[in-house]
Amino acid sequence: MPRFFVGAALQSDDILPLPDDVARHVLVLRLQPGDSITLFNGEGGEYSAELLEVERRSATVRIREFRDHEAEPPYRLTLAQGIAGGDKMDWLIEKAVELGASCFMPLTATRSVVRLAGERAQRRHAHWQGIVRASCEQCGRNRLPEIMPVRDIAAWLDALPAAAEDGELRILLSPRASIGFAALPADPPSGRVTVLIGPEGGLSAEEEAAAIEQGFTAVGLGPRVLRTETAGIAVLSALAARWGGW
Repeated sequence: MPRFFVGAALQSDDILPLPDDVARHVLVLRLQPGDSITLFNGEGGEYSAELLEVERRSATVRIREFRDHEAEPPYRLTLAQGIAGGDKMDWLIEKAVELGASCFMPLTATRSVVRLAGERAQRRHAHWQGIVRASCEQCGRNRLPEIMPVRDIAAWLDALPAAAEDGELRILLSPRASIGFAALPADPPSGRVTVLIGPEGGLSAEEEAAAIEQGFTAVGLGPRVLRTETAGIAVLSALAARWGGW
């Protein structure tokens, strides 16, 4: 059944005009009056709905019953990611949503190829939010992961509490790490998990040292050096398998 995100309050038996972008998607899929769809607004759960009218530029639905369905993993994970160049960041965000990340912190670092600021950063932020919504529609998540504004890694690290809160786990992926993935806890922590990954050129030694001072544990992923977009997907997949996120 087609799923669509609607950024509005939803209530059973309401008749609702769909947002323009959703209405266009309905037309592309050649849906007709009487067809059933699923709507969600990112606050949890979903609603079944019936298309009442489908016009060239608009569509209207009647909202049916609420379903208390969730597809979230049993942990909350923030992916603090050095911004990757080209379309790598788009791909990474899309796949990380599918793998259960609950928050994205895009970072610029010393070796970043891409640097975003001002209006350009705002446009990219809005673009990434659209990717999150589309990925949630596809994968069945009913809670939208948050995309934080772009920050410099030094400022972001300085703003973190000096010590991790009880139950919080901070992981730094580094090819220089002396411990491997197997050293991570066998069960998901009770607090938030933050995974920090550098951009294409990796984090500098100074940035890694600053992260470790802020409570991050440097962890390696084996003898092969992974690309930044590969490392994120690899660790999210491994943690899902380890902590029951599948």
